[in-house]
Amino acid sequence: MVELVRELPFREFDFHGYKGKRRVVSFGWQYEYSGAGALRKAAPIPPFLLGLQELAASFAGLKANELQHVLITEYGQGAGIGWHRDKAVFGKVVGVSLLGPCVIRFRKRIKKHGRWDRVNVFAEPRSAYLLSDAARSEWEHSILRVDSLRYSITFREVLTNQNASQSAE
Repeated sequence: MVELVRELPFREFDFHGYKGKRRVVSFGWQYEYSGAGALRKAAPIPPFLLGLQELAASFAGLKANELQHVLITEYGQGAGIGWHRDKAVFGKVVGVSLLGPCVIRFRKRIKKHGRWDRVNVFAEPRSAYLLSDAARSEWEHSILRVDSLRYSITFREVLTNQNASQSAE
């Protein structure tokens, strides 16, 4: 699978004009961080990801067709991602790590006694994680800079496509 992932048409991650140190490609839907912040239709999910989509959906207690968005991120050595929550248009999120390991950090969105509640999770290659319920609504997450090339395949449940229909092409 990694050989097929490497061949995908990655582009630099663009967040309101800021270029991230990672490259991304979306399938099914694509969230536009610049401009209106809407979903727009993207290329169909490639056949080689459909089996993994089935596994991810089962892991999340969903049907495969409920994970309509796939974001594949390439983290080169030294790349990470800052504190964030996935956008509210998304429900359950399933991530799969390939190649290099990473540390996923979690912190409660509201400080308690002036301090963050924090938890670190070590994501091994070929491991998966599920973000749902409180992990989606009450916690933020980030990824520390990686020491070696890592791919993340993130499947997302799309809760609403009210903006998607306006932006579909």
